[in-house]
Amino acid sequence: MKILVINGPNLSRLDIRDSSIYGDLNYAELKSMIGIAATQHGFEADVRQSDDEATIIGWLHEAADNNLPVIINPAAFTHYSYAIRDAAELVKKPLIEVHLSNPLSREEFRHTSVISGVANGTIGGFGPNSYVLAIIAMANLLSK
Repeated sequence: MKILVINGPNLSRLDIRDSSIYGDLNYAELKSMIGIAATQHGFEADVRQSDDEATIIGWLHEAADNNLPVIINPAAFTHYSYAIRDAAELVKKPLIEVHLSNPLSREEFRHTSVISGVANGTIGGFGPNSYVLAIIAMANLLSK
């Protein structure tokens, strides 16, 4: 089964971001790790990244139209993009919100997620393993 993994703004720049927050992997290594974990759990991962809100909305529409499960790291859009939230709500297969860092342990403006209310669950704070945990959770949700 195909699973859509959507990454928001600045995630393609992991290699130059604060490694104490975002870890030591670059984006290509993160994509590879996600692909390997997905394959191990019976998925084909389609991993995408955009800094553009409209592109992410289009991908969520694609997931809704094609009945695809979604793992999404909305990055900064987490905290204010009601447009992404509304598009995420259209996805009927499970949708899991993921974060490399723990937003609740960071600046106060990061404590609010407008996406969480339409997600099946949120996983954050485990670095790249947040995606692996989301893949495991997705396999469990889809097996029900």
